[in-house]
Order: sequence, then structure tokens, then C-alpha cells
Amino acid sequence: MERRTIYEGQQPAPEQIERLRALKNRPIVFDEDCPELTEEQLRQFKRVNPLKKKVAS
Repeated sequence: MERRTIYEGQQPAPEQIERLRALKNRPIVFDEDCPELTEEQLRQFKRVNPLKKKVAS
């Protein structure tokens, strides 16, 4: 595990972008600590940041 401090407006280095791109194709691995959730369990989640209603202009 690596830790980095990222400051507002800071752009990632090309090496960081490549590492992130390599991660996007990795499969999700479920285990006993983090099992795959059922559709019912997923429906029970609540948004942390509620969607804002659009204001008619």
C-alpha cells in the first residue's frame, strides 16, 4: 500500500495514470470479510450525498 498527499489542482504524474489504468481491468475479488452483496442488500444502501433537485429557470 502506498500513501500520497494530493493537493487541490495537482495533476497526477504519467506513471500514476498508467498504474490506475492497469487497475481498471482487475476483477473484483470477494472474500469472507467482504462478500458479494445480493440485489436486496444493494437496494438497502442510502446515498450519503442526496441528489440535488434541479431548479426550473
